[in-house]
Amino acid sequence: MNVLMRSVLFVPATRPERFSKALAAGADGVIIDLEDAVERQHKDAARQNLAAFVQAHPDSAVFVRVNDATTPWFADDLAVCRQFSSIAGVLLPKAESAEQIRLVHAGGKPVWPIIESAKGVLALGAIAAQPGVSRLSFGSLDLMLDLGATADSDGAGLVLEQIRCQILLHSRACGLAAPLDGVYPDFANLAGLAQQARRVRDMGFGGMLCIHPTQIATIHAAFASSQAETEWARRVIDMAESTGSSAFQLDGKMVDLPVIEWARKILGS
Repeated sequence: MNVLMRSVLFVPATRPERFSKALAAGADGVIIDLEDAVERQHKDAARQNLAAFVQAHPDSAVFVRVNDATTPWFADDLAVCRQFSSIAGVLLPKAESAEQIRLVHAGGKPVWPIIESAKGVLALGAIAAQPGVSRLSFGSLDLMLDLGATADSDGAGLVLEQIRCQILLHSRACGLAAPLDGVYPDFANLAGLAQQARRVRDMGFGGMLCIHPTQIATIHAAFASSQAETEWARRVIDMAESTGSSAFQLDGKMVDLPVIEWARKILGS
């Protein structure tokens, strides 16, 4: 499942009238959320909304965030996900062990563990290596709460960057798709979103989870190569092809095979 996933949009399972709108909003993926967006007393109704929609729209691929493995709703959530081929994958919140991943993957769906607790971070190696995991995602807001970190502080930022690095390393080592960064909660602050999206793109993340359709275009723009990057990459490839060499100078800088491969990646070739 190494498909392009720059933006993945959450939609509450309690708002079935928004499901089709979310699918039409332009995100690369849509997650129908049975967890944080749904209050305890509405869990069963939310699950029924999900089942009714995917049964009525078998060609509309969606992802589902189930409730975590410690909750009383976990087994019922997984049972619904197993039933429908239009559910393309399952996001497991507060993923903390390989055994939890095994339980989810037993339903035959790709698993996207969400790393959002200290236990999850410490179990990253086992989680990432478990069969069925296709990509990791980061629940930075829940992790800050678990760690007692102060939101939007330099200290919290330092901790989160270190964990992002671990998620990237384990993703690559286990051959997973590029991971997804967590949501940017201030959906009215598109400038701040663009800055964060470019930062995690430059780190190596493949995309971001998002909570509002207005965030999609900003995320896509941030994850796209700039005109300057594209022009540089084209010059590198042209030089490599014209010289037949994998080592040369361009603009006074050394170009070798890793640089050429990076240029090909920018150009999508």
